[in-house]
Amino acid sequence: MYEPIRTKSVHSMADDASFPHRSREEELDIQLAGHLAALLAVTDELRALAPSAELDEAAEQLAFQVARLRRGAQPPRSSVAGAIHEPHLAALHQRAHALAGRALVVAASRADTAAAILSAGRMDAHADATRLVGAS
Repeated sequence: MYEPIRTKSVHSMADDASFPHRSREEELDIQLAGHLAALLAVTDELRALAPSAELDEAAEQLAFQVARLRRGAQPPRSSVAGAIHEPHLAALHQRAHALAGRALVVAASRADTAAAILSAGRMDAHADATRLVGAS
């Protein structure tokens, strides 16, 4: 009465060899590197608008961590010469604070102490800078 199914169901499990697999640690490395690279881009933008030795050091530490997570591949660096319109430093510091928070969550999940300490330090620095810029 019914003809038997001759092909594999689309709902069956795929063969293990049909697509590449990454471990949870590799996925977390990729995610953490992305958050730190985004934080580096905002840090570079802040450095261009309000240069400081503290931001220079933070940028170097972030670049080092991103390169470590990407197995030596250096992150692209921003070369922002300056903004055309009046910059909103408080907004940039808030964005950097949020990115550092995301990086901290992933670093904690991954148990990456160096990245977690760096992220927490950047969160504190950007929170303080937001208060200082907002008070001005």
